[in-house]
Amino acid sequence: MVTAIPPRPGPRQAPGAVAHVLAVGPPGPSREQLTLNLKSTGYEVTHAAPGEVHRHVRQAPPDAIVALDGGTKGSGGIELVREVRGDPAGQALPLVMVTEDRAPDPEAVADLLRHGADDCLPETSAPVELSARIAAKLHRVPIPVEHLMRDPRTGLYSAPHFMDELDRELRRPAAARLGGILAVVGVAEMSALEARLGPRVRREVAERLAGVAQGVSPAAAGSRARGGMGSAAAGLLGWDEKGQLLVLMPGVDEDAAVVALREFAHSVAGTRFVVADENVRLTPVVGWTPLAGCPDHERAAEYARDAVAEAVRHRDLRPVRYEPWMRTSTPHRHRAGARFGLRPLLRPLLCALTPLLPLVLGVGLPFLLYQQAYAMGWDAASVAYWVVVAGLVLSALLIVLECLFSLDAEPRPDGPAQPYPAASAVIAAYLPNEAATIVDTVESFLRLDYPNELEIVLAYNTPHPLPVEDTLRRIAERDRRLVLLPVAGSTSKAQNINAAVTRVRGEFVGIFDADHHPAPDAFRRAWDWLSNGYDVVQGHCVIRNGESSWVAKLVGVEFEAIYAVSHPGRTRMYGFGVFGGSNGFWRTDLLARTRMHGSMLTEDIDSTMRALNEGARIAMDRTLISRELAPTTLRPLWNQRSRWAQGWLQVSLKYLWQGLRSPSFTRRQKAGLFVLLGWREVQPWLTLQILPVLLHAAWRAGGADRLDWAVPVCLIAFAVTLSAGLVQAAFAWRLAVPELRRRKSWFWRYLVVTTVFYTHFKNMVARQSHLKEALGDRKWRVTPRTETAAAATARAEAS
Repeated sequence: MVTAIPPRPGPRQAPGAVAHVLAVGPPGPSREQLTLNLKSTGYEVTHAAPGEVHRHVRQAPPDAIVALDGGTKGSGGIELVREVRGDPAGQALPLVMVTEDRAPDPEAVADLLRHGADDCLPETSAPVELSARIAAKLHRVPIPVEHLMRDPRTGLYSAPHFMDELDRELRRPAAARLGGILAVVGVAEMSALEARLGPRVRREVAERLAGVAQGVSPAAAGSRARGGMGSAAAGLLGWDEKGQLLVLMPGVDEDAAVVALREFAHSVAGTRFVVADENVRLTPVVGWTPLAGCPDHERAAEYARDAVAEAVRHRDLRPVRYEPWMRTSTPHRHRAGARFGLRPLLRPLLCALTPLLPLVLGVGLPFLLYQQAYAMGWDAASVAYWVVVAGLVLSALLIVLECLFSLDAEPRPDGPAQPYPAASAVIAAYLPNEAATIVDTVESFLRLDYPNELEIVLAYNTPHPLPVEDTLRRIAERDRRLVLLPVAGSTSKAQNINAAVTRVRGEFVGIFDADHHPAPDAFRRAWDWLSNGYDVVQGHCVIRNGESSWVAKLVGVEFEAIYAVSHPGRTRMYGFGVFGGSNGFWRTDLLARTRMHGSMLTEDIDSTMRALNEGARIAMDRTLISRELAPTTLRPLWNQRSRWAQGWLQVSLKYLWQGLRSPSFTRRQKAGLFVLLGWREVQPWLTLQILPVLLHAAWRAGGADRLDWAVPVCLIAFAVTLSAGLVQAAFAWRLAVPELRRRKSWFWRYLVVTTVFYTHFKNMVARQSHLKEALGDRKWRVTPRTETAAAATARAEAS
């Protein structure tokens, strides 16, 4: 065997490292022989077929490329050269062409060299010659690349030279600068990667990020971004010693820059990279600052890095703009108080008046308006009366339609279209609130029946160590499927999920709250949907502690009305489903691109809208069961429903108008968006209007005793509204899970309590939540988790 010539260290190699060569050519004897020749002389070899060079170079950049030219005149070889050189990451790589001809045509060789090949030799050349030619190309840069102004292979500026360019831009006259931003892009997983793979990953990560940045197109980033993040027209790319990508975008307005940065972040999150020979998923954290107002390049870089530190907390792919409060120790949640000095003083008074404000705004003010309109000769109250009656009838008919469509809900596919892949479960937990139940929850997940690898990731946050953590660590030592992931600095479920999504290994992910016990076959059933063309499937959440109190019984039946009737019915009616926050299963790639936004109180509905806008298909399956705990008293129930109502309002304000104008949705889906995001917000205030209308009518008649209460239209509307509640309760019983269907008395109690109290309770919650959102009160109040003996008994019976 020919003695190998050790490759000399090139731009990417540490001394003594083995060079990586990408062998390009169609599979066959020629490529196999080329591979043997390269390996015999000490190279590490990977393969790519023509047309696949771009993907291989981006995922695992080689040190050199050796390509087979199968054309007698070099035509096939020229296409390969163009493919390699057409990729920014391949422009500076050594490229050696190997021809099948013993004596290559000089014109063909010249053509290959003119089009960008570095060398050309026949296939019959000795391996030692091929090795020597590759080694010569690898060592053509005589100084370390970090000492160069710009890496000839990636186009990245070194940190000192990048700062020089930034300083030059900042010293330009303000009138000539026309906006521009500086962005710093870090990776949330950098510390873990470096601890596992060593400091070399810093440069590799920066190179991977740069490769994606150079590919952000103007069409994706917005026409005003003038060529994408990495183009010469739009900006400069550099890297620092921490492996962070530095992005200078001069002359670009802030909105266009944010669009480009957001598109870049989603592209990175949706790509699997090879870093230090390991397949990883990265979470880009982007901080940026406008160039205007930055006194010098050092301060500008500090501002952008402060914004990166804030972005790390959320991991939701949204670029974070620098704000002055980031340079202080003031917590994130208090910055509103600094911006609005009077609000902290007024908030206690406003909170005290909150129960009265809905009556003032929803009853008192309309009553005065009706009186003024009547005095001016216009009977506005009569118009309002017909609007209210029509609204009540419409709401009732929509409920009945949902019930009818739920009977025709799309059935689960008969079986998986593909073999069961590795899967992951993510349990998001605020540990101080879950300490009494989390061990039981983890044990229930470890009993799940799944035919392939199933990892259980417990992503949790806690402000201080807890004894239950020792118990969880012992369970993890006993069963390696359990992965404990404490998320430092997290303040929300969204942050915990975002931290876990790059850690999971499964092809799909089930997301659960910390009180959920999924059915043994839950992951099997979820894959039946996902393998048949769906991207997300929402399961049926069932209450398992209904015996604990009358409130828990009420919620238990309500969940059957929601998950067994309303969700399947709406999905069938409008052509899209909704992720409900727990017992939902996502394709991992989609979840990695979508993430959860912790600023939204219902991050599940927010993520649903963003996934739908991307074209995702979301199914609802009432046979995909997971059992959870319900609030047992009214106060926790009020807090929980208040958060839900305020979160839905946030989503409505953010997405309703955008969705109705979007070409991504059909007319049928837009009708569903209008009902879910528009009508549901109007209805609580519309139903309240019956009071000022009746007060005005009594005022006009001279007293309530003089009103004619037997108006046919009013009686019909009243009957239709009541019948809708009866129909929904009947359908909930008909489609309920067996353990609840046996408890008929619960459904009768639900019908009565809903009619006389619970519907009004939820409308009150919705109205107050609207006012809280208007006042900027977005505090998350945790729903307590407690296990009672009755709950334990109910769980045992269910299992």
